[in-house]
Amino acid sequence: MTTDFDSRRFLKHDSNLTQLVLITVFIFVAMSIVSPDKFLRYYNFQSISFLFPEIGLLSIAMMIAMLTGGIDLSIIGIANLSAILAGVYFSKTIGSDTSMSDSQQLMHVGVGVVLALGVGTLAGALNGFLITRMRITPILATIGTGQLFTGFALVITGGPAITGFPKYWAEIGGGTVFGVSIPFLIFVVIASAIAFLLSRTVFGINLMLIGTNAKAALFAGLKRDKMVFLSYMMSGVLASMAGILLSARVNAAKSDYGTSYLLQALLIAVLGGTNPAGGKGRVLGICIAVLALMFLSSGFQIMRFSIHLIDFIFGAFLVGVIILNMVLEKRRGKS
Repeated sequence: MTTDFDSRRFLKHDSNLTQLVLITVFIFVAMSIVSPDKFLRYYNFQSISFLFPEIGLLSIAMMIAMLTGGIDLSIIGIANLSAILAGVYFSKTIGSDTSMSDSQQLMHVGVGVVLALGVGTLAGALNGFLITRMRITPILATIGTGQLFTGFALVITGGPAITGFPKYWAEIGGGTVFGVSIPFLIFVVIASAIAFLLSRTVFGINLMLIGTNAKAALFAGLKRDKMVFLSYMMSGVLASMAGILLSARVNAAKSDYGTSYLLQALLIAVLGGTNPAGGKGRVLGICIAVLALMFLSSGFQIMRFSIHLIDFIFGAFLVGVIILNMVLEKRRGKS
């Protein structure tokens, strides 16, 4: 028995991944040729390592919702509300108190993280309840709750951003360990855990089966509603984790931060090989797709494209990828 990794067989088995790797390499080479003096700088890749985890976690959250044939359009609202409530907690407990010891600040930061993740869990549970118990379609339920979370965040803040997070909170989003950004290390741990959960556990396999054929899963005795409910809770927790990283990086929280991330998360999920109809999706595909989009976004910013033009290109890219995947799926079905 050989234990050597057969890359050709692996890539042949997953043609979507092959297509994605080729797209990523093409974007990297194109941007390197267009602006080698700026794109290939160490600072550029370091900046990507701080931004990558936020959009990466939101994309995985979107992928998990799509695995069951649903969608979660409330992830940005959850992320911002989680960070804002953590910020309110810090303002009430730490405020301008400069006499507080490091251990006390660390304790409050730990409570803030738990509070933010708790908000994500409850928000995801509300989505799951509306979808599984009230039988509201995922797109309508999550649009509604997304507005609800954003509106609640606006009521709390009154509009302006909450600032003045403690220094250890800022370390979560802006610190490094041996030159590697802490957000990236957090992302690697979480992404690895989700990949293991989806591919190596009964929960993950059942989640895929529900998305592939809901009726067959029902006849097989799978508790569909429970699985869908848990998937939206997971999506909410991941969104709140992204909110922690975003607020920690900019040392502030606001109700409209990261609004462009929703389109990007959707684009990355589809580009990463997630089937919008459910039943198919991989964390590895999401990671490579995030990298491709980060290269593309970084290159456009270096070339001083406007944000509106970048959003237009991303939207066109999303439509193009969906059409390309449909055409390739039809060809595979005929062959």
